[in-house]
Amino acid sequence: MRILRFAFGVTFACAIAYGITWPLAFLMPVFTALILAMPLPKPSVQASLNNMLSTLKAFALGLAFSLFFLQYPIAYLMTLGLVLFHLYYYLNRGGSFWFTLMSMIAILVLPMIANSHEGLAIGFSVGFVYSSWLTIAVIWLAHFIFPDPNFTQFPIKPKYYNGYSKKAAQLALKSTLVVFPIAALFITYDMVDYILVMVFSAIFILKPDLSQGKEAGRNSLLSTLLGGVFAWIFYWLIVAVPQFNFYLLLLLATTLFFGRHVFSGSNMAKYYSSGFIALLVIINSAMAENSNFNEIFIQRVLLISAAILYIVSTLKILERYFFKAKV
Repeated sequence: MRILRFAFGVTFACAIAYGITWPLAFLMPVFTALILAMPLPKPSVQASLNNMLSTLKAFALGLAFSLFFLQYPIAYLMTLGLVLFHLYYYLNRGGSFWFTLMSMIAILVLPMIANSHEGLAIGFSVGFVYSSWLTIAVIWLAHFIFPDPNFTQFPIKPKYYNGYSKKAAQLALKSTLVVFPIAALFITYDMVDYILVMVFSAIFILKPDLSQGKEAGRNSLLSTLLGGVFAWIFYWLIVAVPQFNFYLLLLLATTLFFGRHVFSGSNMAKYYSSGFIALLVIINSAMAENSNFNEIFIQRVLLISAAILYIVSTLKILERYFFKAKV
């Protein structure tokens, strides 16, 4: 049932995104695949509304950074460090992963876009929020058509801890010390070409343990290689038959194949889950005008490798000289 739901949801999301098109429409199938690949129950009305509101709050926060704080560099950098710390602290106490992820993307990406033009940052936010809200609607539809059996067991969600947590604060401080220097450097000098290194670093360091950070980076790299191989086959098939109906049929067959492996319960399942996200991202980039598939694939692998190298090196320094007695 989960395989059919995954295949239907992602294919339907792509049909809407590429059939209608709007700014950042490609994010809708990416978000749909990300959520439907998880062993989660049908979201309640309250949970769906909370996620929609969380996305809106996250990008309101990002726009506040972009439109107000960015013109005061020192105040901006100080506020950025505080916000990063509180986001990591919130997550480590059992806070919403969705809100943390959306906020990270908003506060790191929007200022770099706003450096070029403020209107672009607003347009990016509107497109992002619109795509995430449509994702929630598609997930509801997919669960309605392919519901879980009543006896299905789901993982227990950890409760949010309201009080002060020393361990969560230490983990948040370590994550902030890793992400803040690279974020400050890239945003200050407008290094847009390397924005993915910054975003990947912020995501890989959600669990600031050296082994876990290294594992997250290695998994992402292996998943990208796996997704890249299938993306290469997928890309040349749609080049050979450039028709929208064929694209959807090919996507349906691909999602069924990946879904079978994602929900197989094997050790390779995690690679197929992230690998399919990589496939969607690479194919979307390769379909742009004057794009080069091989160049896009190699660039993505290099950017992820750079993020892994930065995280592992920085964590080794922090754990050796600053957090050795505390961790």
